[in-house]
Amino acid sequence: MANIRIKSQWFRNGAAKTPQQTASAMAFIAWRVAQNMLKQMRSARFDIEVGPQYFAFTREVLVFLTQVLDRMAFERMGGEGRAEFITALVRRVAEVLQENEDTLLGAPPAGQPSHYDEFIVLFNELADHYADFGHGPDGPDFAFVRYLGHRVEALMPEKDQRWVVDQIMATEVPEAVLTLQRAMQGVLSTEPRAPRSSRAANTAD
Repeated sequence: MANIRIKSQWFRNGAAKTPQQTASAMAFIAWRVAQNMLKQMRSARFDIEVGPQYFAFTREVLVFLTQVLDRMAFERMGGEGRAEFITALVRRVAEVLQENEDTLLGAPPAGQPSHYDEFIVLFNELADHYADFGHGPDGPDFAFVRYLGHRVEALMPEKDQRWVVDQIMATEVPEAVLTLQRAMQGVLSTEPRAPRSSRAANTAD
């Protein structure tokens, strides 16, 4: 996966962030990571057409990323903070997804679930599945990542199904998880941020 520049530093020096503030920042980062993963998959010549398949892929990846962030939050925030964080995170991710899906595909017809609701339903459906998998200091375990690979495999044309699980597991997920780990560390950091003039001087040196 190509490197993406993610702003994860907060400018209020020394201030702890609420779970809701952390969730808002990480929802934007998760969206960026999912979009970059999709871009890289298409660059690797996997057929992911703009339209329903594009957003089906994005939903699967976002559910996976939110599950990974849930585990990270539990390790860093404890039970109560983690519950507030994941609730706010899933809602904000669903909002961002709906904004983009409505723009490109249009809102669903009257009486049909909204794109927001579709994501919430999928997240709730898969939460129990992902709960069976492990997560440690290095990130999600083999089964955790493989499950995403097989979910994506079902969305791909036959010509790509043979290779897509390996692509997801060996290439896409490790970089995505590393980006989330760095971003979470930056978002949760309460260390004072160096003044802009100092940062510029260090860069010049």
